[in-house]
Amino acid sequence: MSVREINLPWMVTAENNLNLKEIPGSRSNPIIMSWAEELGGWIMDFYENDDIPWCGLFVAHCMKDNNIDITIKNPLSARAWAKFGEKVKPSFGAIMVFSRKGGGHVGFYVSEDRYYYHILGGNQSNSVNVTRVSKKRFLTARFPTDYVHLCDNQKIVKEFDGKISTNEE
Repeated sequence: MSVREINLPWMVTAENNLNLKEIPGSRSNPIIMSWAEELGGWIMDFYENDDIPWCGLFVAHCMKDNNIDITIKNPLSARAWAKFGEKVKPSFGAIMVFSRKGGGHVGFYVSEDRYYYHILGGNQSNSVNVTRVSKKRFLTARFPTDYVHLCDNQKIVKEFDGKISTNEE
């Protein structure tokens, strides 16, 4: 059975949040804010509005919502996810970490084409969606340690005409 036929719990959570958006201006989306509250501690205190980059918060929510231990110091930092779980090849459900000017970006592998990974992530054009991120920006792919046996290390090649992301915000 292929991983694509298994409902990876964090991917179900991620897909259930597709099209969720920030609220422009001084208000914040209460769902995004609730993710910081559920993580608690300093994250809840730090995260004052949805204008703060939330790609890492989205990934942390998808893990926490499924009782997957987040073993990194700062889950709000996209690049911190490079130390999560175990390193794998890009494949369905993998946490993908990317570089970007001024920081990084993190989201989940859905598929890829010749030049881009198709990433389901938060804070991509201020919403949860699937967008294309250049393979040149790729740093690492990670899988939760307790689920690494489900990682098939197979790339999924398909055409996708979604938006190309160059600087997630």
